[in-house]
Amino acid sequence: MRDDDTIVALSSGGLPSGIAVIRLSGPGALSVLETFCGGVPEPRRLALRAFVVDGETIDTGLIAAFPAPNSFTGEDCSELQMHGSTAVVRKILRTLTTLPRFRLAIAGEFTRRAFENGRLDLTEIEGLGDLLEAETESQRRLAVSRLDGHLSRQIARWREALLDLRAEIEARIDFSDEGDVGELPASFANGVADLRADLETALQGFDRGRQTREGIRVALAGLPNAGKSSLINALSHSDVAIVTDEPGTTRDIREVALDLDGHKLILIDMAGLRETSSVAEAEGVRRAEKEIARADLVLWLEAPGPRSDPPESDGPIWRISTKADLMNKIADDSISTVTGAGIATLLKKLASYAAETTKSTEPLLISHQRDYQALTDARHWLTDVPHHHLELAAESLRLASATLERLVGSIDAERVLDRLFSAFCIGK
Repeated sequence: MRDDDTIVALSSGGLPSGIAVIRLSGPGALSVLETFCGGVPEPRRLALRAFVVDGETIDTGLIAAFPAPNSFTGEDCSELQMHGSTAVVRKILRTLTTLPRFRLAIAGEFTRRAFENGRLDLTEIEGLGDLLEAETESQRRLAVSRLDGHLSRQIARWREALLDLRAEIEARIDFSDEGDVGELPASFANGVADLRADLETALQGFDRGRQTREGIRVALAGLPNAGKSSLINALSHSDVAIVTDEPGTTRDIREVALDLDGHKLILIDMAGLRETSSVAEAEGVRRAEKEIARADLVLWLEAPGPRSDPPESDGPIWRISTKADLMNKIADDSISTVTGAGIATLLKKLASYAAETTKSTEPLLISHQRDYQALTDARHWLTDVPHHHLELAAESLRLASATLERLVGSIDAERVLDRLFSAFCIGK
C-alpha cells in the first residue's frame, strides 16, 4: 500500500439501495471521469453522464470533480453516483481497482489523508468520528462544534499566548549579557495566570462534555428483587432483562441507551446487592458495586419493606420506592411497572436532570479523555513558571506548548490516528 495510490470506496452504505456513491481520492481520481464518463465536469458541479466500460454502458448517473487542494482530502477527488444495484457497483469497483495504482481504501483512509494534507487536525477528526456515531441531538451539536474547529481555534489561541510568554523569557536568556535586558515585566506573571485560568475553566466543563458525548450513566441499583430489571424493561419499552420472582436472577451488567429530549442516557441493570455464597452471584455483586461507584446518577430502588442504604457513589442518589401497586398509598417517589404509575414522571425527571447536567452557557470545549489529560498536563507545566529560574521557566512553557500541539496532532499523532481510524467506516 502506497500513499500515492488512488483509493476507491463505496461510501453510501449497504446494497441494494436507491443510490450508491463511489468516492475516489488520489492522482487518478479525475482521469477516471475522462476515461469512463466522457470528461471532467466543472469543479464541484454535478453532471449527468453514462458510465461506459469497454464500450458498454453500465449505468447512468451523476458525477462530480473536486480538484486539489479544494477537496475533503486535499488531493484530487471525484464521486460517482449511480443506482444502488449490487451488480452495477461491483462492476464499477472491479473496473476501477484493476487500473494501475488504484486500490480499495481501508477504514478511515480518506480522513487520514485529509489530516496528512492539513485539511483537518486531530481534534476535528475526532469530531467527525463523534458525528458519525451521534445518536441524539445534543451529541450531534457537540460533534459539529468540534468538527467545525471550535476546540482547534481555542488551542491555537493558547499556543499563541505561550509563544508570547516564551519570547519574553528567551529574549532574556539569549541576551542576558546585554546591559539593557531587564527583569520580566509584571505582565508576564499575569499572562501565565490568565492562561492557567482559561485551562481551568475548560477543564471544569469536561464532565458535561463527556456525559453529552458518551451518555449519562444511570445505575439501577438495590437489593435483590427490588424491581431493577422490571424498571429497565419499562423505561426502554423492551424485554431486555429477564424478570422472575427468584432473587439473584441478574448477575451480569446490562446496558440500554435512551434518547430523552435529545440527551443520551445509559440505563444500567445489575445484580442485587447482598451477601451470597454463590461464586457467580458474588462476581455479579462486585461488578454492580463497581458500576454504582462510577455512575453519574444512581436510582436506588426499594421494594416494600425495611429501608436499605445505598453504597457510596460519585454521583447523586435518588431513592425510589418500587412495586407501588402492592401499597395502599402511593407516594410521590413511588413507581409501579405493573400499572405504569410514576413511570412517566420518572422519565420527565430524568430528562430534566440530563438537560440540567449538560447545560452550559458556552459551547463545551472538551469531551474526550485525551482532551482532559492534555489540558491537565498543560496546566501542570504552568503552575510554577513565574517562580522558576529563566531556563526552567522556558522549558516548562515549551512542555505546555508541546502538550497542546500533541492534542491537535502537530506532533506524535501516529498512535492516536491508528486507534481513531480503526473505528471509522470504509469510505470515510
